Amino acid sequence: MKLLGIDFGLKNIGLATSEGFLAEPFKSLKVKDLEKTVKEIGLICQAEKIEKIVLGQTEGKLAPRIRGFKKKIEEKTSLPVFLQDETLSTVEAKEKMIEMGKGREKRKLKEHQVAASLILQDYLDLNSKKS
Repeated sequence: MKLLGIDFGLKNIGLATSEGFLAEPFKSLKVKDLEKTVKEIGLICQAEKIEKIVLGQTEGKLAPRIRGFKKKIEEKTSLPVFLQDETLSTVEAKEKMIEMGKGREKRKLKEHQVAASLILQDYLDLNSKKS
């Protein structure tokens, strides 16, 4: 089963994929128009044959927007969308890239897709224990 992980942001959205037990960074999307971004994610889901989506959820100010985004993604893709706690995922992504020796510019470009992979990996780890 192929999964798509999403790190939601107002300016950037990070995407990650998994076909097994390991999540990998996939792509970052610049958000200029949320409806166009939702459409782009729908096209990615078709092209990549995604079967399930995992969306990072925060308890902060973005929580209502994330729930609205979840609904739009479900409507656009007809795929199940699961929420996964994303607390500190972007901070952790930055730390991991610093450890890997990535420069500031590279980190800025990749931090959202790395955060998406951390969110997706958490989901995979939690759900592999339930099986």
